[in-house]
Amino acid sequence: MRIAYRAESLIDAHLVKDALERAEIPAFISGEYLTGAVGQLPALDYVAVLVPEASLAAAEQVVREVERVLVEARLAIDPDEDLDGSQPQFC
Repeated sequence: MRIAYRAESLIDAHLVKDALERAEIPAFISGEYLTGAVGQLPALDYVAVLVPEASLAAAEQVVREVERVLVEARLAIDPDEDLDGSQPQFC
């Protein structure tokens, strides 16, 4: 298994996992149960979505699309949010 996405939150991880599974790419969330240990703090690299190595290239396209939709949704909620245009979190 390889990391396809490092999540900012558990919700983001599940959105990516669900999108990958809809694209028939098996996915697993690593570190999901560690988030309880950090409470309300950001996950900070604890949570990642893993896919089989053979599916990594296909997963990249799905992850980029989910990232695009998440950015658009966050801007719709808070147009003043500072989204610096950094690279997607695809690994």
